[in-house]
Amino acid sequence: MAETSRTGLPASIDAVIELLSAHDYLAGRPLATVLFLALRMQRPLFLEGEAGVGKTEVAKVLAKALDRPLIRLQCYEGLDVASAVYEWNYPAQMLEIRLAEATGISDRDRLEHDLFSERHLIRRPVLQALQCEPGRAPVFLIDELDRTDEAFEAFLLEVLSDFQVSIPEFGTVKATEPPIVIVTSNRTREVHDALKRRCLYHWVDYPKAAEELAIIRRKVPGCNEQLSRQIVAYVQKIRTIDLFKNPGIAETIDWATALTELDRLALDPETIADTLGTLLKYQEDIARIQGGEGHKVLSEVKAELLAAG
Repeated sequence: MAETSRTGLPASIDAVIELLSAHDYLAGRPLATVLFLALRMQRPLFLEGEAGVGKTEVAKVLAKALDRPLIRLQCYEGLDVASAVYEWNYPAQMLEIRLAEATGISDRDRLEHDLFSERHLIRRPVLQALQCEPGRAPVFLIDELDRTDEAFEAFLLEVLSDFQVSIPEFGTVKATEPPIVIVTSNRTREVHDALKRRCLYHWVDYPKAAEELAIIRRKVPGCNEQLSRQIVAYVQKIRTIDLFKNPGIAETIDWATALTELDRLALDPETIADTLGTLLKYQEDIARIQGGEGHKVLSEVKAELLAAG
């Protein structure tokens, strides 16, 4: 069992590695180190890297391992404060006004206080992350931040630096216990330095062959050893080709799972052609690998594995 401190968090870098491994996430020491520091220093962690390399999974596994709620803000173009942070329950407020008119309440200050009270406040993910039960601060995942715009980034600065939100009609809501914040980006655009400065940073790269093989063994235990080695070697090689979108570890796992479901014991050109849709997501990439380039990669993989014994 991973060693924990009195706060219930991992007490060392090795404890972080052990904790994640117990929940089937194989983290390298650099990632474990920055995650340990983020937990110890109560700082948000900004994870950047290509899609499918396991950034989102860090937050999901961490929440499960620490037995904390996971609150996820999935970012997208046009995301605004009403969807991400809070909004007022306008129908309930209108009903309150009508009742006040019907009963003859004329105290405007009292009415305004009632209208913008906590019972009319609808909490979205950001506000939910700041208001938690004592001792169970959630893991707050701000996923794919690069999909939003700079205006929303600017709004998040207060959240990430002070763990609080200012609501004009209500006041400032500050977390009594800071959430564990994980921010991810696929780097489709550059995130502003002002936001990055408030976080610890780590680039999540594609795994090396030995790491990817260990992940396949853990995630797809039914995949036989020969096929696992061929899959990893094949994926590692096609990542060196100039594709529109290289496959991530998520796609490698999907491909290994699909081939296991089909009871395949080794790669062959026909099997690869039939199942490339689980590995590659663009027709141009599939067409390229189904052609001569894919056959060449398979021949190289088999020769190298044979030479390695």
